[in-house]
Amino acid sequence: MHKMIPAVGLFVVALVCLIGPLATRAAAADPWAVLEGKDGPGKGKHIVLIAADDEYRSEELIPALAKILAARQGFKCTVLFAVNKETGEIDPSTMDNIPGLEALKTADLLIMLMRFRELPDAQMKFIIDYIDAGKPVMGLRTSTHAFNYAKRKDSPYAKYSHNNKEFQGGFGRQILGETWAGHFGAHQKESTRGLIAPGMENSPIVKGVTDIWGPSDVYTVTTLTGDAKPVIMGQVLKGMDPKDPPNDAKKQVPVAWTKTYTGAKGKASRVFCTTMGHNADFVSEGFRRLLVNASFWCMGMEDKIPAKANVDLVGEYKPSPIGVGKFIKGQKPADLKL
Repeated sequence: MHKMIPAVGLFVVALVCLIGPLATRAAAADPWAVLEGKDGPGKGKHIVLIAADDEYRSEELIPALAKILAARQGFKCTVLFAVNKETGEIDPSTMDNIPGLEALKTADLLIMLMRFRELPDAQMKFIIDYIDAGKPVMGLRTSTHAFNYAKRKDSPYAKYSHNNKEFQGGFGRQILGETWAGHFGAHQKESTRGLIAPGMENSPIVKGVTDIWGPSDVYTVTTLTGDAKPVIMGQVLKGMDPKDPPNDAKKQVPVAWTKTYTGAKGKASRVFCTTMGHNADFVSEGFRRLLVNASFWCMGMEDKIPAKANVDLVGEYKPSPIGVGKFIKGQKPADLKL
C-alpha cells in the first residue's frame, strides 16, 4: 500500500502538468479578445466592439480603441472579429462569421466598424436583439453599410442590407441615420478636417476636442433620418496632409451625429455614428477623444466626461495601408489583448 502512494502522486502530478497547458491553450484559443477594465469611471460597464470591415483596417483601429477604453477609462471590453472558420485567424474577407456575439447579452454599449457582412441568422440575432432592447450603439465609417444579404435574401435579417428598399436603406439608414451614398471627397486624394457643428460647442461629446483630422475622405450624406443632429462637420481638404487647404467648392457635410432609434420592444437606443474610421484617423487625438466621449454619452454617462479625457494610445499603433485584402495575415484575436 505504501508503494502505491508515490505512484498515485506521480500520476496526479503528471495529469495536472498535462491538463494545465491544455487549459491555458484552450483559453488562449478563444476567437475573441477580452480586455478587463482597470480603474476608471467605466468600471463595472461592459463594451462589445466589432471589427469586421475589409478595407479600412478595423482589425487595427477597434482593438486600439478598446485598449484605451479599458486601460484609460476602466471599461471591460470584449473585441470581436471576422474570423476564418478553418484557421481561427482574423480574416476580414470572411463575411459570414463573427464568433462571440453572445457577449452582447451583457453589453452596455456596442461599437461597430463593419462592412457588407452576411451573418448566419443565429449570429445576427444577437445584434438585432441587442438593438431592439433599446441599448446604445456606435457605428464607425462603413457601418452605414454593415450588412449585405445578397446570397440569402430569404433570411429574416435580409431587410438590414444597405440597399434594402422596403426597410429603406437597411441597418445604416434606419438605425444609424444614413446608408452608403458614395464618396463626397475624392477617395485617397482628399482628406477630412472635422469641425464642431454650429450649436454643438457645449455638447459633452466635444469636451476637450480641439482638432480632428484624418486621411479618410468625407462620405456623401443625403438626408439624416429621424432626430439626428450633426455633431461634427467634415471639411474636404484638397490633399492628404492636415496642412492642405480646404476644397471650397465642396460644402461641409456631417461626419458625426447623434440620434435615437426605437426598436421592436419600444425602447429608444442612443446612437452615435461617424463616417470617419480609416485606421489612420485614429492617430488624431481629437478623433480618439471624440470616440471616447461619445462612448460615455451613448451609455448616459455624460456627467462622467472630464474636461479632457485621457486618450493616450496604449502600446504602439502603426496603421497599415488600407485596401481590400491588405490586412496582416496570421493574427489571432488572442494576439491583440492588453
